[in-house]
Parts: sequence; C-alpha cells; structure tokens
Amino acid sequence: MSRVGKKPIEIPAGVTVTNENNHVTVKGPKGELSRTFNKDMQINIEDNVITIVRPTESKDHRTIHGTTRALLSNMVEGVSKGFERSLDLIGVGYRAAKQGKKLVLNVGYSHPVEIEPEEGVEIEVPSNTKIVIKGTDKERVGALAANIRGVRPPEPYKGKGIRYEGEFVRRKEGKTGK
Repeated sequence: MSRVGKKPIEIPAGVTVTNENNHVTVKGPKGELSRTFNKDMQINIEDNVITIVRPTESKDHRTIHGTTRALLSNMVEGVSKGFERSLDLIGVGYRAAKQGKKLVLNVGYSHPVEIEPEEGVEIEVPSNTKIVIKGTDKERVGALAANIRGVRPPEPYKGKGIRYEGEFVRRKEGKTGK
C-alpha cells in the first residue's frame, strides 16, 4: 500500500497546473515543467489540491502510484521554490571557476575540465572551492551534480576530491611502514 501516493499535493499561490490526457504542465514563478505520466493513473486537480488515484490494487499500479505523486510534487516545488545542490572541492590546488556559462575545474589533471550545463540549470561558484547548482527540475540538478562529482570523486585515504556538501567520506588507514 503506497502511503506516499495517497498524500494530496498542495498547489501554492502563483502556480498553475493543467492536465490533458495525463500530460501535466506546471507553470510558476521560476519556470515551466511538463511531463507525461502513465495513462492508468488518474490525476485530479481541484481546489488547489492534486490527488492521484490508482485504478486497481495490482503490483504495477501500486508501484507507479507513489512515483507519480513524487514526480508531480517535485514539479510543483521546482517551479515555486526551485532546487539547489552544493558541492565542495577538497584538495591542495583544487579550484573551480566560471567562464561564461561553463564551469572550469582544476582538480589535479593535466588539463582543466570544462562542464557545460544544460538548459534550465544554473551553476554558481561563490568561492573557488564551492559549487552551487540551481534549477527547477530536481532530476537535472541532481544529474549535473553527480556528473561534476564524478570528475574527481572523494578518495578514502586523504579525502581529496569533489563531494556533496555535508557528505561523509569514510577514511581508511594507509600502509604501515616497517
């Protein structure tokens, strides 16, 4: 039984939601998102509340019920508040800079690594060891953050690398000399 799927989604002021054959479009102050959902799910919009109803109790419908509700909730939150992900660069000489829209990373390789964000996602560099990724689509923000982290993931011996803000990296003991 999906407990997430049963929760209604409150539509904040300034956000409009339209549904045409399970193709939902959400417009708000931060932007516009649209997505097509499973045709079996029934999406009801009335009195600034969205509810999702599943047709049967089959396993397929139960699994997609909570997912549909979570995706819709993220769309509403994205166009009203937006999403943000922060990364920290830890290591001697590791730094980030912004050139136009591109992010340029110097993280111990022979050449700097350039990353271009896709549409709807912004990159900010408040200091040369911190990167902030902002956008309306939670999936895109998280994917770009994971791609940037993948350039130099944190290693367990010295802890150097790119990590999410607040991420704990378990440290290992090095070799013991004789």
